[in-house]
Amino acid sequence: MEVTTTEPGVQFYAGGMLDGVATPFGPFAGLCLETQHYPDAPNQPQFPSTVLRPGERRASTTTYRFI
Repeated sequence: MEVTTTEPGVQFYAGGMLDGVATPFGPFAGLCLETQHYPDAPNQPQFPSTVLRPGERRASTTTYRFI
C-alpha cells in the first residue's frame, strides 16, 4: 500500500483497545492510518501550525493506493 498526503504526519492505530463488545472485533484486529498534523503541534513552535483563524479554510488530500 502506498499513502500520499498533504499532511505532515501519520498516526498509526492498531486497535489495541477493541474489546469485542462495541464491535465484533477483538484487540489488534485491524489497523488505521490517520493522516494529520503532529499531535503536540500547539506546544512545539518548530512544528507546522494547527491554528485556523476565523474565516480561514483548510483542506487536505490523502490517497491510499493498493499496488
